[in-house]
Amino acid sequence: MEPDALLAVLSTAERLKCNLRHCSTSSGRQESVAEHSWRLALLAFLVKDEFPEADMDKVIRMCLIHDLGEAFTGDIPAFQKNTSDCIREDQLFSSWIQTLPEPYQTEFRDLLKEMNALETEESKIYKALDKLEAVIQHNESDLRTWLPLEYELQFTYASDSVSFSPYLQRLKTRVDQWTHMKIRESQKEQDLS
Repeated sequence: MEPDALLAVLSTAERLKCNLRHCSTSSGRQESVAEHSWRLALLAFLVKDEFPEADMDKVIRMCLIHDLGEAFTGDIPAFQKNTSDCIREDQLFSSWIQTLPEPYQTEFRDLLKEMNALETEESKIYKALDKLEAVIQHNESDLRTWLPLEYELQFTYASDSVSFSPYLQRLKTRVDQWTHMKIRESQKEQDLS
């Protein structure tokens, strides 16, 4: 990629460092979209051996670009995001993709289409990991940052997405155990106060 085009792409991606997500980090500050995307890509890399038949390099690419549309819309929490929000984000992302030089324009467009269709093993892995990373981050954040609806959402979010994979089901079960423990410990602390 020519230097000017590369710098333009990086400038757009930099917005994800500035755009904050609903979730907090373990230190109590709001997480950026870029931080979520980075750790999601790391998660995909770390579980690659669990999916020997999948193209995990493609999954990692999906993870890296999946929230680039939020450079234009900002983050909308999953429990508030509706179909029109998703359509708008995809349209803005698709318009931006058209400004990319080849072969990136074609690759990004093809990845977005595959991610939205959720028909391939790679797209299913990406989507499940995306949701799991969010649940894991919520477990790492202080319960005081949770909204009341998130106590149930922690257990239901990602459940459908992991159903295709025994490994991801086990991971979700372990994350759910962690959530139960976190809530119980917090209730014990409140009872002692």
